[in-house]
Amino acid sequence: MTAKTSVIGFPRVGKNRELKFASEKFFKGEISEAELQKTAAELRYYGWKKQAEAGISFIPSNDFSFYDNMLDTAFLLGAVPERYSALSLSPIETYFAASHGYQGTAGDVKALPMKKWFTTNYHYIVPEISDDTKISISQSNKVLAEYKEARSFGFQTVPAVTGGFTFLKLATYTGEKTAADFVQEVTDAYAELAASLSSAGAEWISFSEPGLVFDLSDSEKEFFISFYTNLILKIRAQAKIQILLQTYFGDVRDVYEEICSLGFDGLGLDFVEGKKSLSLLKCGFPKDTLLFAGIINGKNIWRADYKKKTEVLEEIKKIVPEQNIVIGTSCSLLHVPYTTEAEEKLSQDIKKYFAFAEEKLIELHDIAENDVSAFELNKRLFSAGRVAETSEVQKALKNIADSDYIRKPDFAEREKIQHENFKLPLFPTTTIGSFPQTKEVRENRAAYKKGTISKEQYVEFNQKKIAECIALQEELDLDVLVHGEFERNDMVEYFGSQLDGYIFTQNAWVQSYGTRCVKPPVVWGDVSRREAMTVEWSVFAQKQTKKIVKGMLTGPVTILNWSFPREDISLKEQALQIALAIREEVLDLERNGIKIIQIDEAALREKLPLRKSDWYSEYLDWAIPAFRLVHAKVRPETQIHTHMCYSEFNDIIRDIDAMDADVITFEASRADLKILDALKEVNFRTEVGPGVYDIHSARIPPVAEITDSLKKMLCKVKKEKLWINPDCGLKTRGEAETVESLRNLVLAAKQLRAKELYENCRCSEN
Repeated sequence: MTAKTSVIGFPRVGKNRELKFASEKFFKGEISEAELQKTAAELRYYGWKKQAEAGISFIPSNDFSFYDNMLDTAFLLGAVPERYSALSLSPIETYFAASHGYQGTAGDVKALPMKKWFTTNYHYIVPEISDDTKISISQSNKVLAEYKEARSFGFQTVPAVTGGFTFLKLATYTGEKTAADFVQEVTDAYAELAASLSSAGAEWISFSEPGLVFDLSDSEKEFFISFYTNLILKIRAQAKIQILLQTYFGDVRDVYEEICSLGFDGLGLDFVEGKKSLSLLKCGFPKDTLLFAGIINGKNIWRADYKKKTEVLEEIKKIVPEQNIVIGTSCSLLHVPYTTEAEEKLSQDIKKYFAFAEEKLIELHDIAENDVSAFELNKRLFSAGRVAETSEVQKALKNIADSDYIRKPDFAEREKIQHENFKLPLFPTTTIGSFPQTKEVRENRAAYKKGTISKEQYVEFNQKKIAECIALQEELDLDVLVHGEFERNDMVEYFGSQLDGYIFTQNAWVQSYGTRCVKPPVVWGDVSRREAMTVEWSVFAQKQTKKIVKGMLTGPVTILNWSFPREDISLKEQALQIALAIREEVLDLERNGIKIIQIDEAALREKLPLRKSDWYSEYLDWAIPAFRLVHAKVRPETQIHTHMCYSEFNDIIRDIDAMDADVITFEASRADLKILDALKEVNFRTEVGPGVYDIHSARIPPVAEITDSLKKMLCKVKKEKLWINPDCGLKTRGEAETVESLRNLVLAAKQLRAKELYENCRCSEN
């Protein structure tokens, strides 16, 4: 019997990033909304068609988004802060104002906060709900519109919407009301949505509830049970439609029994990251309910081992009747590239090990059909050894001693030495690393890659840009400078391309947020450094100025977390291999006179297990030491910086302090500086630079706004420990807005240093 198949979500940016480029043109006024919508419609049709051709039984709709599905849900439910609707822009312009801010004739507003989406490199927009928010289905009703659009092409889809539990759990509340105060309104809205879909011909509605894989409190469990008990009753009374509860990114051990008793028609469980999903299933499964079994990894790009997947399915069949099993993806395929067919430069010997989104559709088909020839080919693939260990790397790993993780002298003594040596002013100003990558910068890099210009020409161009960047920073009067990173395409790919053990794709783009796409490298084998990677650029930059220029590196945990990792060895071993390679670069920079070295760990939290009981045994016990391994051997005079962005760090703030960096910069502006409370609570010793403005927006922050943020910081951070910087790197920003924003940043710092202003700060006791 051929099994049924399902997909939770499909990539949406386009094989050639069509949505990214169309959106950016729309922002600049180069194309109309109609042209943007045409591109979006073409991408939706492509995804539905590909899934239909692969015989997928349950194809999702409403998985498309111009920016983010959580933001889409906020607009669907009318949970849009008044400051955005007050701009009197068109609906789509209002939507984009909420996602990346607006500054123009209609007004000046910041974007909504952005955070990491569970354990992925995707970012979501955090909904904001006030006491005045009125929840109801929007007249535009994107879910219904896209279902009808799919039907017009002959595709019967499963409309998918973020579930009410996850939406209300992840939202922020600005007034006295809490999530519980909006339950009834959300229930009524989703029941109305289900009824409208049923009337349009939909057979299923899917509620995505990844929020159920966290550790849940008793009150959260009660909240979930009450919400869905009432919602299911309402839907049953108003609509003839089947209800799917879709979970992913882990298991639902805290509410599994309750889920089984609520009366869902379908339940989606993750059998890739859900460690206890199979054991939970063995406790029983409701009769006549479809199990959407997520067995194909939606987050990594390696081929599935059909034998192992079949073994899982055989265990499932012991509990659930075969006709009630739907074989699916573990999560949305949003987190992997479109297809290996776009990789013209990779050999077939390499590509045969990869399965991107479209290849995962084939895997679902093969397993569902129990295709004998496909199983035989898959068996041969996994019986052959893919890579061999590198003896030098293995020897280096075995030789790591406990002392290699400990930096001497201790932090307080290093801090005193560095202050005396550097003699920086109070509230030193700096940037996070990159400066705007203009069209000519990208063209120069592309020309060198294609071989149309010589290495000498490439280097000469970049040195000219570095010199200009240093001169600009001196003119702006920044205190600690950067070289601008004009030679770098990506903070991970740049390093991976110079490390043995990595391979790179041509067009394997994955959405990180909005219009931001990344092309993660692939950890293919044991990792080691071939030669110095950044020293030449850093030394050249330092020669252009008497001010300190930071050396800029990416840390081992971020390099790993923003790569597609191996599945044949542990993440810990891969991280330590990368750490040893980056340590060589750190020591090379120090030997060549670089006094401040920034080792970015932007993605430190990204792979932190969702359940606190697993934090140390599965992650922090090797992630924090991997960072320390990189810098522990530098001299006390060398100052180590690191940077982290767009994650919630408050609950691991002690572990971040234990990284033993000298300075850490955080994303903070979109998060409303909430991390400052955590810093103060644990008496954070590391010097800090909470970002004072959002670099993901073209909006230029006024001086008064930055100064106000700095005053708030001084309520929580001692003045000797406060640095002033933007949220993140400036690569994606325009040159003019960057200059004005940094000019305002420096001016705000100088105003803060002025005695009269500092004395007026309410928290001047710091």
